[in-house]
Amino acid sequence: MALRSLDNALPTTPERPKKQAKVAVLTQKQSDFGVNDENKAPLPPTADATIDYISSENLQAMPDPETQITGLTEGLDSKDWTKVCESLNNARRFALYHSALMAPILEKVLLVLVKAMKNPRSALSKTSIMASTDIFNTFGDELLQPSNSDAFDHMLLQLLLKASQDKKFVCEEADKALKAMVGSMTPLPLLQKLQAYVNHANLRIRAKAAISISHCVSKMGLEGMKEFGLVSLVQIAAELLNDRLPEAREAARSTVISIYDAFTENEEQKQESWQNFCQSNLPPLHAQSMVKIISSQ
Repeated sequence: MALRSLDNALPTTPERPKKQAKVAVLTQKQSDFGVNDENKAPLPPTADATIDYISSENLQAMPDPETQITGLTEGLDSKDWTKVCESLNNARRFALYHSALMAPILEKVLLVLVKAMKNPRSALSKTSIMASTDIFNTFGDELLQPSNSDAFDHMLLQLLLKASQDKKFVCEEADKALKAMVGSMTPLPLLQKLQAYVNHANLRIRAKAAISISHCVSKMGLEGMKEFGLVSLVQIAAELLNDRLPEAREAARSTVISIYDAFTENEEQKQESWQNFCQSNLPPLHAQSMVKIISSQ
């Protein structure tokens, strides 16, 4: 029985057994967009070379958006992966120039992005990540609305996964998307989403989540931190300070500094107030680490 990667799914339901396929059958199935198992063998890179990665600045408005929006979902559902890439670029154009037309099918588009990110074709995965960046910049907090929230949760997981990969050009694109996500959304509800990944089993996902958490906290004032839970926020930072990856620890240090600046903004005895707060809410060793970060600045 094949075991599904714990990294690549929100629920933990078991996957149905898969039969061993012949090599010829597997090759044929991989040509379909519907195959999205990242554990399968990667496809030959030569096929991806025909795809052009278009920057947002070079995308143009649709010539007849009211008519063309009706064909967007059909293109996104295509079994031809090159057609899906083309439709994803069209989705980017709708997001940038005709967002009102895309809004009614936004959840559908998000789910296609998640599916495409899982696809073993790097060209399809990267194009979908680029599309997510444009959608973040356009729709922002609309992605957190109940109608889109579940699809956004799955997309967030995929972006954290892709940002943790070894393929540099995919990883860098996912990092850009995560930055756009933080920059376009209200920090409090996004921070509540990211909190779930602080204890993720994959240490690289934890590190990427820690970076996004740090960026979120840097945008918050003291009232926003209190609304999230100031003690909880400090505990998250203290936990990440002991993470195995230096990337996570550095992000945690930035988070601590942001919390300190907000917490002591109106305090006369800043370091004393900070020390008392940490000692009251953290184990001694964690409190000592938090105080040391500030005193060493």
